[in-house]
Amino acid sequence: MRTLLTNFRNFAFSGSLIDLAVGLAIGAAFATVVESLVGDVILPLVAAIFGEPNFDALVLTVNGAEIRYGSFLTALVSFLLLALTIMLIVQAIRRATGRETAGAQGNRECDHCKSFIPVDAAVCMFCTRDVDPIVS
Repeated sequence: MRTLLTNFRNFAFSGSLIDLAVGLAIGAAFATVVESLVGDVILPLVAAIFGEPNFDALVLTVNGAEIRYGSFLTALVSFLLLALTIMLIVQAIRRATGRETAGAQGNRECDHCKSFIPVDAAVCMFCTRDVDPIVS
C-alpha cells in the first residue's frame, strides 16, 4: 500500500502532469475569452451587416419531421468565426513576440544509432553524435 501511495505521489506531482494541468486551465480560460469575443462582438457585427443574428428560424419540414438546418448554419458560422479569430490572435501573438514560425515538428532516424530524433536536431540525443538538421 505504501508503494502505491509513493507511486501515485510521484505521478501526481511530476512536472509534466503539473504543466499539463496549468496548460489545460489556461486553455479553458482562453477559450472562454475567444468564445465571448466571437459571440458578443463578432456575431452581432455579422448580424448588423446581414440583418440576422442567427439562422435558427430556418426549418424544413419533410413528412411531418422538422429539419432545423438553420441551427446547423448558425453553429457552422459560429465555428468558422471562432476558428478565424483564433488564427488571427495566434498570428498577432507570433508577430508581437517575434516568433513567426514554431520549431519544426516531426522525427527522423539518426544516421548513426537509428534512434528517432527531431528533424531540426543538430546532435543526436541518444548517441550524442553530430547530425545534419533537415530543417534549420
